[in-house]
Order: sequence, then structure tokens, then C-alpha cells
Amino acid sequence: MTRANLVRVVLAFAVLAGSLYFALSQPARLGLDLRGGTQIVLETKDAPNVKADRESTDRAKEVLERRVNALGVAESSMTRSGERRIIVELPDVQDPTQAAGALGRTAQLTAHPVRPDPTAKPAKGEQALPDEQGQPVLLGPPVLTGDGVESASAQFDAQGGTGWSVNIKFRGDGGRAWEKVTAEAACKSGHDRRVAFVLDGKVISSPSVTEQVACGVGITGGATQITGSFGPEEVKELSALIQGGSLPVPVQIIEQRVVGPTLGAEAIEASAWAAVIGVILTGLFIIFVYRLAGFLATIALACYALISYAALVAMGATLTLPGLAGFVLAIGMAIDANVLAFERAREEYAHAPKRGLGSALTTGFTKAWSAIADSNITTLLAGGLLFFLASGPVKGFGVTLAIGVLGSLVSAMLLSRVLTEAVLSRRVVERHPALSGLNGVGRVRRLLDRRRPDLMKRRALWLSISGVAVLLAITGIFARGLNFGVEFTGGRLVEYSTSKPVDIDTAREAVVKAGFPRAVVQASGKDDISVRTEKLDNAEVTKIQNALAERGGPTTKERDELIGPSLGDELRTKALIALAVALLVQLAYLAFRFRWTFGAGAVVAMFHDVALVTGVFAWLGKPIDGVFLAALLTVIGYSVNDSVVVFDRIRELWGERRDAPFAEVANLGALQTVPRTVNTGMGAVFILAALAILGGDSLTDFAIALLIGIGVGTYSSVFTATPLAVFFERFTKAPAPHAKKLQRPARRDPHDSGAVI
Repeated sequence: MTRANLVRVVLAFAVLAGSLYFALSQPARLGLDLRGGTQIVLETKDAPNVKADRESTDRAKEVLERRVNALGVAESSMTRSGERRIIVELPDVQDPTQAAGALGRTAQLTAHPVRPDPTAKPAKGEQALPDEQGQPVLLGPPVLTGDGVESASAQFDAQGGTGWSVNIKFRGDGGRAWEKVTAEAACKSGHDRRVAFVLDGKVISSPSVTEQVACGVGITGGATQITGSFGPEEVKELSALIQGGSLPVPVQIIEQRVVGPTLGAEAIEASAWAAVIGVILTGLFIIFVYRLAGFLATIALACYALISYAALVAMGATLTLPGLAGFVLAIGMAIDANVLAFERAREEYAHAPKRGLGSALTTGFTKAWSAIADSNITTLLAGGLLFFLASGPVKGFGVTLAIGVLGSLVSAMLLSRVLTEAVLSRRVVERHPALSGLNGVGRVRRLLDRRRPDLMKRRALWLSISGVAVLLAITGIFARGLNFGVEFTGGRLVEYSTSKPVDIDTAREAVVKAGFPRAVVQASGKDDISVRTEKLDNAEVTKIQNALAERGGPTTKERDELIGPSLGDELRTKALIALAVALLVQLAYLAFRFRWTFGAGAVVAMFHDVALVTGVFAWLGKPIDGVFLAALLTVIGYSVNDSVVVFDRIRELWGERRDAPFAEVANLGALQTVPRTVNTGMGAVFILAALAILGGDSLTDFAIALLIGIGVGTYSSVFTATPLAVFFERFTKAPAPHAKKLQRPARRDPHDSGAVI
């Protein structure tokens, strides 16, 4: 065994051992769209004396954290996003009404002495307000603010019969201020002994100082208790607001998402089955095409799933619904590198069978590396753009897609190579090369080599077909319009599940009678009902739920998305920027790695693919949302992936045939990459078909977009990008590339495990 092979074997075992450790020792961190719960995005606003910036937002975040902790939500998290946004995640919280109310209130808490005459005209610093019983009271200037409160907790006194109360502990000067105001109140009698707590301009409690407190002494000890006619939910929220204190700047809810736990569980189960079925079908297909080599690649593919999952949990990445789909999709795409290497190995063995399978395989992996690297880098660029330019759960798709790409490189170029080189170099396989699946270029390749159709001769026809297809797509976009989801338009989308099936017309009638004639009511999935409208508060969501329950029995809310109009405009702008940046970045990369003619051809073909996928969704009326954006950027990566493989082969052939017409070389390169394109596409198709059949609405639309993208991407790499490159070459005087010098490994002696002859 050579030193390079030994290093690869050691690395393979190390990677598998490390992956197994992380996979078994650490659980995956599930996003709220899989686990179930509520996500609220808040945006800070400028106050009269305080500007909403990074510092004031961080202070607001600290206040909000204390409020959430007082609400008793387990495993909640809160992070600042950008300068002025705060993302709050509340696992297992299905009704956001209480949480949203507690988070959004400014909660200016003050304590005031009660003046003797409630009918007197307020002097400077005084104010007249109704107390908690609705009776008028005159309040003196505030003597205590929320800044003097250290903690507040709810307590139920079953023995004393006082019911619910709030126990308050003061800090700093708060204790002394409370002692002073209660000392003055203790010298009075009747209702004048009261001290009023005011929250956001409303008297929430005006307890009297008990007779046990001596005049001039007050309540000492730095703590007190507020009693009143509180209910359990009210006292819990009150204690949270008092403990949280005052927000330094106002906050506004600009996004709210609620996902039921059953919806997330179904998505996980559907994705798991799609992954299992997809891997099995992909493995069977690869084994059918490449026999023993395909079987070994399938083993490596299973290891790839382990490596990618381990990387996900080791990084502490959050697995979201689009991210789960990306993880499953990457399994199908992971076979791409193996197909490239095996096709190259087939060519090498057909060229020099006496050198042996081991030599052909080694050269195949070496020659395929440039195409593998370039194609995977383009997909990584798409994943990076998703992470930096997208928002919400779609960011998770960018992370898992990038992890999947890197994992596929490890799987193919390390694990698969170690396995295939170790097995296919054995004496029994060398004597029976047909077992390997690499002893011939394959039926499709032999047919194309024999007939050698001149595709580039009809390049005007192919480009005309592509132009007509794009024209039809653009017509659909303008004629039918794009069905932008709530994520891009703003508004609210709520999905309900009824215990009894409800006809969609009946559901619409119920929503209209509930007072929402402009709401868009549609069927969702098998039996669910979705309601979308521009403005809908939490009380109205409950009203619609009750209206549907009258027709369909007990009704549960499975999904709830609220997007502010300003955020919707922002997300839509970001989506357009992401697409524009994707086109420019891919063009720059391809122009750097190849020639500007190749880069331009690939980018125009990429635009062709994006337009067709968008046009089909426009004609079908399917939603254009964040998940569609993830699919579209993946299509961009896949389209460029295909074009890169074709152009890599054309560049290599052109270097060897510098005097041949470029159209002839381009035609030969396109024909030689057809088997790879078809075999790779089939691997992804199996996965996506399983997702389309088993997944819910979001996963189904995602899978459909990618199935369309793979189809048009396979077509455009040969019939759009390549003819365009031939056309653009007329306008460049750059010389043909030089041939790469690649020294083929010497043939191994099958009787010797290490020596080379």
C-alpha cells in the first residue's frame, strides 16, 4: 500500500469514528418549525429621548429575557439580529397571545401615593385615573419606578384566603423609596392609606398599607406584596411585566410564526422516509449501472448521511424544515462525484485495459477532481447566498446544503475512493473486470460514440426552443402574476386542522360569516384549511378558529405566520438581490475558472432555468415564498453544476485538439458528458420524487420546483449553454487552452500489494 493510500485509509477511519461519536452523543437541535412552538421577531423603534440602535436593543433584549423567564417558558431563546431586531423562540408555546402581549408592552411601572380628595384638580406632577375598581383616584407624583424592582413572583395563598398575589423584592434605592411612601400612607386612614401601582397609564393595583405598619415607619426589609382580585394568568403576566421592568425603547412585532408539534413530527417522518426510500432507490440504480463499484459507492453514500448529520450536530446548527429538505436532497446530489469519477475510470480502462482497474480508477478520480471541485463550489456559493441573504428557516437550508456538499466530497473522494481502490484492485476482480462495472463506457456512451450526432450543427434550433420556452414562462409571470406568499407580501396565514372534514366552500362561508369577507380560504394538505389575509390580530385568529369549529368540530391551529408589511417588502427585496448576486457571482467564478464565453453561456442558461421554474409556478398558481427561493437558488447551483461538467470536458478536449473547430469539440464534449448528467440527475430525482409524494405542502412544492429545475438544467447544459458558448467564441480572440499533462499511474502487479512495476 502506498503512503497516499495509507493516509486516505487512516483519514477515512478517523472521519467515520468522529462522526459516529457526535451522532450518538449529541441530539439534533430542532427548529421551531419541526419541534413546534412560537417565534416572534421584534423591532425596536426610536423613543423621544433614546435612539433605537445596537446598544438600546441589547438593553431591551435583557428586559425581554426577564419577562420570558417569568412566564416560565422552558428552553426559550432570544437573540439580536442586526441592529434593531430581536428574535424570540418559545418552544411548545402554541398560543402566542399572552407572550406577544407581555413582550410588546413598554411596561412603564410606577408607584404613587393616593391623595385624599379624588375630585380635586390635579396639581403639577399629579394625575387623575380610575383605580382597578373603576373609581376615580388622584395620584401624587411617582415615588418609585420599575428600575427599583429586582424581582417579582406570583404566589397563591390557599390557607390565608387572600388568593393570588405578587411578591416584590426591591433593589438599590427602591426599598428606601417604598419605605418612605408607606410610612406616609400609614399615618392616614381609610382609602387614603393606599399606594397605587400604575402600569402603562393604568392602575393595576392600589393596596392599602395594613394597620400593622406604624405611622412614620413604613414597610422595611426591601420587599412587599401586592394583593388584589387577580386570576392565575393575570397575576403571572403582571409579575412578568413588573420583573421585566421598563423597556428603554418601544418594540413592535413584525413577524410571528406558530407551528403545531404534530406538523413538525409529520415533516420529520416524511423526510426520514423520503431519505430512506431515496437512498435505497439511488443505491439500486447506481448498483445497476456500475455493479460492484456502485455497491461500494452506495456504502459510502450511507456513510455520507452519517457524516453530514454528525457535522450538523457538532456545529450546533438548527435543523429547520427547509434545512431537513436540503439534507435529504444533498443525499441524492452526493452521488454526483462518484458518477464523475466512475465515468472517467471507464474511459481510462477502455483506453488502456492492460493497466488494470486500480490504475484506471486512480486516474479517474484524479481527472474528475477539477469538475467535482468546480461544480461543488458553485453549489456552495448558492448555499452561502441563502445563509447571508435569506431569513428565517430558509437560512437552515443554506447551512445543511453547504454541509451536504462538503460531506459529499468526503464521501466520494475519501471513503468511496478508499473502498473502490481496495476492492477493485484485488486479483479476483482484475481477472473478472466485468464485475466492477467499469470495464466499458456503457451502452449510452457507446451508442453516442458510434452515431456521433452533430448537436451543435442545429444550435440555432435548440436556442430557438429555449427562447420560446422562456417567452412562455415570462408570459405566465405577467399574465397570471406571481402568487407571493405572506412572507413576501406581509399579512397573516393561519392553518387549521378540523376533527371532521369540512368542504372548502363551507369553510369560506364560515370565515365570511365570522366577519372576514376578504380572507383567502384554501385547502391545505389533505384535510387542513388555510386562511390568509392582510390584517389579523390574535383575537380574530381565535374567532376564525371558533367559526370553523362550528362546522368541523374541535379545531386546532397547526401553523400561524404573521409578517409585517415592511418586513415583507424587505424580504422580497432581499430575494431579488439574492438572485441578482447569484447570477453575478456565478458569472465571475466561471469567467475566472474557464473563459468568459463559457461563463456567459452558463449564466444565460441559468437565467433560462430560473425563468422556466418561476413561469411554471406562475401558470400553476403555486406560492412564491422562502422555500421557493431556497429551491430556486438550488436550481441555480445545479444548473451551473451541469454546465461546469460539460465545459470542463470541452476545455480538456479542446486542449488536445487545438486545431479542430470549436463547434466540433463542443459537440464531442457535450456527448461524452451525457451519461454522467443522466446518472446524476436520476439520483436526485429519486429523492425529490419521494419528497413530493410523502412531504407536506411546503416540501411538495419544494420538490416540484427542483424536479422542474433538474429537468430544464439537464437540457440547458447541452442545448443552451453549449450552443451559446459556440456563439460567443466568435467574438473572442483568446487562444485555445493548452492540454493538461497527466501522468497515468503505472500498472499494479496483482500479486504485490505495494510495489509498482
